[in-house]
Amino acid sequence: MLSRRRKLPAPAPDSSQISVWGILRKAIGKDLSKISLPVILNEPLSILQRLCEELEYSDLLETANNIQDPYDRMVYVAAFVISGYASSYYRNGAKNFNPLLGETYELIRPDKGWRYVAEQVSHHPPVSCCHCHSKSFVHEQVFHAKIKFWGKSMEVHPEGYSRVTLTKFNETYQWNKIVMYVYNVMGSSRRIEHYGEITIRCTNGTSCSITFPKAGYSSQKNEFYGDIIFDNVVKRKIFGQWHESFLCGTDNTAKTIWRMSSMPEESNMYYGFTRFAIELNEFTEQLRDELPVTDSRFRPDQRHLEEGHVDKAELEKQRIEEMQRKRRKDMEARGDEHQPLWFTPDADSDQSGGGDKEWSFNNQYWLKREQPGFKNLNSTLLKLW
Repeated sequence: MLSRRRKLPAPAPDSSQISVWGILRKAIGKDLSKISLPVILNEPLSILQRLCEELEYSDLLETANNIQDPYDRMVYVAAFVISGYASSYYRNGAKNFNPLLGETYELIRPDKGWRYVAEQVSHHPPVSCCHCHSKSFVHEQVFHAKIKFWGKSMEVHPEGYSRVTLTKFNETYQWNKIVMYVYNVMGSSRRIEHYGEITIRCTNGTSCSITFPKAGYSSQKNEFYGDIIFDNVVKRKIFGQWHESFLCGTDNTAKTIWRMSSMPEESNMYYGFTRFAIELNEFTEQLRDELPVTDSRFRPDQRHLEEGHVDKAELEKQRIEEMQRKRRKDMEARGDEHQPLWFTPDADSDQSGGGDKEWSFNNQYWLKREQPGFKNLNSTLLKLW
């Protein structure tokens, strides 16, 4: 089995002396996803990689695919949905790198039994498409978000959709994401809260409603609770704390479905990354030969930040962003429109904007990877990186 790294090449840089207020005060009420920020406010993962991180507890979907009872299947799918929020509790509030138009990310995990690929298919609005498949499930996601800054706090409003199909039962589950609040943005000790309601709907008629109450209205830290319903009848009750555990049942008789794994030692030195997150940007010589040049691992600004070279990372980030602006102007001048390579917009979806479309994985990525490979891949990112 491949031995994976246990820590990042360098600790996170100290950003406590950075005047965040001087940087962000002009951005109050605006969408931060459209504003260039200093690289020291980032963590060395792109959004494409951060979305992949939600698959850390994919074993819950493997279990769901082997359960005969439809309500218990929904329990495990709901646990998977909740588990995707857990790692945010330990993060230091840093921002992910915005993927460039055409950027991709691939992860193959034989130990988990799945393959994942993602692509940035649109720049305005910024839309990320993801596809992961195993023998037990197919996970799809279309993600875009608005990030609002309010002086002392920040809000991330996710849009798009997440979807899982269990192959044994050929049933699909789809759900929304909720708002994430980052408090004390100016301070060194930031706090993250999720608030709102997630609704999971399955093609078999089962649904699940999960409530994340505001901290002031909750008796427990990071509490959630919900019901699994069929034909307007509550079939299962679920509850727990999104950073810690997921239970099904009532009070002392409840069964623990999921519990978050322990954090690595000194994780606070490494952006608050879980073990799974630490592995996401790992680069080997074999991968260097196999991956397309569009993969996030090739980003020089992100790589420099991971290695602790903040000044080099900042220079590369500015250069790449300027080149991307120039690329876009040149395309507009020629009347060209970017054509994603691995995802295709569905003809029946809303065509009013990139963020409202549904996208389908065209399966060409893995075929291309096997034969003839990505050596001759034509991408404008070659000129940016």
